[in-house]
Formats: sequence, structure tokens, C-alpha cells
Amino acid sequence: HATATMNFLRRRLSDSSFVANLPNGYMMDLQRSDNSTSSPVSPAMERKHPQPPQPLHSSSTGTSIFSSISSAMKQTTQAAAGLIDHSTSPTPVAQKPKILLVIDDAHTDWAKYFQGKKVNGEFDIRVEQAEFSELNLAAYVTGGCMVDMQVMRNGSKVVRSFKPDFVLIRQHAYSMALGEDFRSLVIGLQYGGIHTVNSLYSIYNFCSKPWVFSQLIKIFNSLGPEKFPLVEQTFFPSHKQMVS
Repeated sequence: HATATMNFLRRRLSDSSFVANLPNGYMMDLQRSDNSTSSPVSPAMERKHPQPPQPLHSSSTGTSIFSSISSAMKQTTQAAAGLIDHSTSPTPVAQKPKILLVIDDAHTDWAKYFQGKKVNGEFDIRVEQAEFSELNLAAYVTGGCMVDMQVMRNGSKVVRSFKPDFVLIRQHAYSMALGEDFRSLVIGLQYGGIHTVNSLYSIYNFCSKPWVFSQLIKIFNSLGPEKFPLVEQTFFPSHKQMVS
């Protein structure tokens, strides 16, 4: 049966009218079924059935693109890193100097004692010097303490406002003389949380001589009159009790 079928097909294919009525590509399909390694098709058939282009996302192409991107990124990173020269250490940023407020008269120039000195070997010290009578301030819960200073220097008035980092007090904050009570400034420094070289507690306590003498009496009672002698005194709350 197979031989008879092949003979029949040969006779039919020899008929030119029969071949003309066959669908496009039918002859090529027969050739492929007859021989897996068919001969190349004609140029006309090639134009009718063009080979599809190779996809761009093949493994080799994808690897090539990724390699190019990686190379470009590496070059960019190297170029950016080249902008920073690690061969030399970066220039240190100048630290803002710490402000030391010295409360004293003009007979002692405290700036020369701190010239060239640094706090923790890192911060320069800027000295601002004035007397209690030349200062005013405002203290805040979270903002520290802002000091206003008006001093006379070489016949001219110098006005400054600043936030001190430390305070050194070399004057008494209280005197019975008129206008010599500066306890409010001591309280303001304490309120603003300013660090002091000498304790603000001691400065404030020394505003009252009887209070200081009461501390001496404690030492007198502890060590005895031979080791810690005191001039005997009597305290009265006011002059009225002294008269009576």
C-alpha cells in the first residue's frame, strides 16, 4: 500500500495544474517530511518565510550587557574615589573656641594667663573679662545663659553679647555698699547651668559673712579651740536686738 500511495502522489505531482492549486509552502513541507536535512529553499520562499531575528535577551548577550554595566559602574566608582586624595590626611576643621568669662577688675589681665592654652588639647580659649557692675544676663531652661557686657577699654565703650562656657569669679558678689549687690547675677549663672572654675555655691555663700562664720564654728567645734581658734562673736538678727 505504501508503494501504491507513493506512485499515486508522483503522478499527481507531475500534473502542473494540480501543483499550481496547492497551498503555499506545501511542497516545502513535503520535502521536510521526506528528508530531515532538506536542501535550502529558494530565495522566493526565503522572502515569504524570513527567519526570525535572534532575541536580544540571549544568555551571551545578557552577560555582555551586564559586564558592560558592571565595568561602567566600576569606572564611575573609581573616578569618584579618585576625587578624594587619601594619600594626605584631611585638613582639620577649626574648632570654635571656648569662652571663659572672668569677673574681675581691670588690674589683672587674665587673657595673658590663658594665651596659647587649649581645653582638652583641642579647643582654644577666648577670655572675656569684666566686673560684676559691667555685666547683665538672661538665663533659660534649655538655652543656657546669654551675657551682655559693657566695658570701657582705652576710653571707648566695648559692648558684647555671648554665651560663656566657663566662668572664673574673682570678685565678691555682695557688699553693703550701695549698688554692690550682685547676687542676682550669681543666681542667673547657676540658673543657666554655666560651668564655673570656683563653685557658685561658695560664691553665693560668701555673700553673707555670718553664714560663712557659721561654717567656721562647725570646724571650731570639731577640732577644738587649740587647733582652730576663732574670735568670739555674737550674732543678732538685726540692730534692734543689739541695742536692747
